[in-house]
Amino acid sequence: MKPLLKIILILITFFTSTLLIIKFTGVLNVTQIKDWLIAAQDLSPFYVGSLVALLLFADLFIAMPTLTVTILAGFFLGHLYGSIAALIGLISAGSCGYALSYRYGDKVFNFLLEKKTQREEAIASFQQHSVMMILLSRAMPMLPEICACLAGASKMGYMKFICCWLLSAIPYVLVATYAGSISSIDNPTPALYTAIGISALLWIAWFVYHRYYMRTKALTP
Repeated sequence: MKPLLKIILILITFFTSTLLIIKFTGVLNVTQIKDWLIAAQDLSPFYVGSLVALLLFADLFIAMPTLTVTILAGFFLGHLYGSIAALIGLISAGSCGYALSYRYGDKVFNFLLEKKTQREEAIASFQQHSVMMILLSRAMPMLPEICACLAGASKMGYMKFICCWLLSAIPYVLVATYAGSISSIDNPTPALYTAIGISALLWIAWFVYHRYYMRTKALTP
């Protein structure tokens, strides 16, 4: 398990560094995203949806406030169209991360873990926990994209991956866009409560799964 955690921590550090660079240079922030969406809304809802999908796809390469963008999609487009735009972005990001890692993941693994035994242990650990990791990955920023990359690098079947990805993304998107659709500038409470609730629920699920895994492991001879 340690080699897998090492890879995850390295990738989280990398994505966090891009987030910090963006934040402190002022290249991109939530206010700018709102301004872009307002400008796109003046042109056409299609441009708003395209921008939402593009921002969520870009999260694969640059850390984005995914939950905030998803909630804003509901605010600007409504529940239905906001959900469609957000899902297009998330599915595109997941599939692209999977495909790139399927093709180049071995080179990345070789770079991050020098020993072959560590690489094999990391792959075996992910394969053992892959389904739950993907399902619960949205508890943390950047973890979904990392899981998509690990799925590709470990040669997880695409249909299995995309099913897990959708099971993770669809409820997340539906709840977040609905909260955005019933929120307003004067009353952002539904969006705030939803953001807190989603994070808390996913963290509780992680805790329960960890306890179950440790108990099962302790009982295994």
